Amino acid sequence: MNNKTENPLDRTPEKGRRQFFADAGKTAAGFGIAALLGNLGNYALSYAASKEPFKIGILHSLSGTMAISEVSLRDVVLMAVEEINAAGGVLGRTIEPVVVDPASNWDLFAEKAKQLLLVDKVSVVFGCWTSVSRKSVLPVFESNNGLLFYPVQYEGEECSRNVFYTGAAVNQQAVPAVEYLMSEEGGAYKKFYLLGTDYVYPRTTNKILRAMLLAKGVPASDIGEEYTPFHHQDYQTIVSKIRQFSRRGDAAVISTINGDSNVPFYKEFANQGLRSEDVPIMAFSVAEDELRSMDTTALVGHLTAWNYFQSIDSAGNKKFVSDFKSYCKKNGLPGGAQRVTDDPIEAAYFGVHVWKQAVEKAGDTDVDAVRKAVYGLEFDAPGGKKKMDAVNHHTHKPVLIGEIRKDGQFAIISQTDLVRPEPWSEYTNPEKGCDWVNHKGTHKKA
Repeated sequence: MNNKTENPLDRTPEKGRRQFFADAGKTAAGFGIAALLGNLGNYALSYAASKEPFKIGILHSLSGTMAISEVSLRDVVLMAVEEINAAGGVLGRTIEPVVVDPASNWDLFAEKAKQLLLVDKVSVVFGCWTSVSRKSVLPVFESNNGLLFYPVQYEGEECSRNVFYTGAAVNQQAVPAVEYLMSEEGGAYKKFYLLGTDYVYPRTTNKILRAMLLAKGVPASDIGEEYTPFHHQDYQTIVSKIRQFSRRGDAAVISTINGDSNVPFYKEFANQGLRSEDVPIMAFSVAEDELRSMDTTALVGHLTAWNYFQSIDSAGNKKFVSDFKSYCKKNGLPGGAQRVTDDPIEAAYFGVHVWKQAVEKAGDTDVDAVRKAVYGLEFDAPGGKKKMDAVNHHTHKPVLIGEIRKDGQFAIISQTDLVRPEPWSEYTNPEKGCDWVNHKGTHKKA
């Protein structure tokens, strides 16, 4: 690496150089040599600043219970940065990623977010998985006018001007997934066991699902609900309860379990002889990346709802999958060419490219300018065209239902067109909306 400091004037075009010294001479005559030197210094600093990389922050857990899901989000953001830099960067400048590890510690998320914004001076942050981590950093971004791209499905009931949500809202995943299970096509299930990790996303999502089920005539006695801590490992008692709950043969499990607890849950489900034909599990936080850590033999037929699957059969997606595998192999990342893509991975990749488009549209990385530029942007994502909403900071996405195959991939059994995101659910907050163009965020619908 050449560490020699380059004189910015050496790269000034000849005509501009002559004009610069002509102007400098006039300045010297009027104000003396001190003013000339000051102008020279300011010119050099301005030129140097114009070529400095744009710094971006990557805020994902690389250790702890959420590393099973979040490490790949770091990897795909770095891949997107490499692609963009290889194509000329953003506004003629490269992107410099600053990676931190909040280690699945929610308080540490806030500390690391503050570090990225105030110490590292990043222009934008791509990060978080759990809603508790997002809630932890939200005050940091809002008080410092930072910008976060959040790539994971979530519970809604949030409308922040400092966050763009590239994952699904509840009406783009959880609600249509349960409606599918209630349909003839999905099995016409009558009973639902809501099982999740004990934090805001599962509890709020299940509050909405319970309200929906009751509104559709499901008796309260046919709705089970239970929560376990992060990193919970013993599901024997809970699975026994599910066996009892499902003995009529018309029950399904709705799982909002997050992190590495999914491994012992599915294992215990199989150990007790429960199969997808008996009691299907519809999961909202299990994707291809999590299945890499599981024996999928006994999981065949269980379901999940997302907005992207690796198995999407399109040229663009095949290239994305191939590029990600090659990137992981080239950089010696665990799993190498055996790595997989999934919904949050695609959403994280999409977010980086949306930010790039917005910066180029705005002509600057200024948060307020970029925010306005994001509204309505479209991007040909690996899974197909997606677009940012014109007012509510969320993303228009299709809803896909997938069935687990033995190879750890998903057979897509149901798919919709793009669905407009609704941050506030019609079942629990029908009077509320989110609009940062015509209102100041959350507002009362007319």
